Amino acid sequence: MLIPIHEEMTREALSARVSPRALEIIIAANRKVDALSNQIGHDEYHFDNNAIDKGHQYIKEQRGFVLAALLSPGVLSAWIAFGRLTHTAQDFYAHTNYVSMWLDQHPGTPPAPPEIDPVQKSLIESPKIHSGKIYFPMDALYFVPFLRKFSLTLLPHDSHGKMNLDSPKQGPHFEYARAAAVKRTQYEFEILEKILTPEMFAKFTDL
Repeated sequence: MLIPIHEEMTREALSARVSPRALEIIIAANRKVDALSNQIGHDEYHFDNNAIDKGHQYIKEQRGFVLAALLSPGVLSAWIAFGRLTHTAQDFYAHTNYVSMWLDQHPGTPPAPPEIDPVQKSLIESPKIHSGKIYFPMDALYFVPFLRKFSLTLLPHDSHGKMNLDSPKQGPHFEYARAAAVKRTQYEFEILEKILTPEMFAKFTDL
């Protein structure tokens, strides 16, 4: 998703759960995942190019880094790891066909976006789950506003350009991806609450 949307979602999910100081560091780390240096050679950061298993593994690794950081005197590294984790978890819904598969279960009038289940195991583990592939140079041209329509005429249906739900311009499915991403961010926070000791959790929330 676009960087401002990542920030907006993270604030919505966590502003009442961590201190303002913690939130700003988490958001800064979340935003940094979209730096140019993280766009090339790191498909797992964004669930691009069908890096589904690697993306899930990356989230687990960052969760482990949060735990390890909280065993040390400081807390900054824990917030940074959680920021990276949230970005990748949020991109799962914008860069894969999860939303489409979830909606396919509800023929007729679909449920409202806030009703989406972001962690339906049968979908997350489905062999049909896939993400957009990056096709150069057409996918690069997609990000140039005046060339976007041209690039879309040449891109395959499984391309990032045609599959992404990165902004409201991508149509009504974006709202489902956004709702799922917010709920997943809260879900990841709740996982920490379960696996951390009360002392470590209090340190992380900084409240």
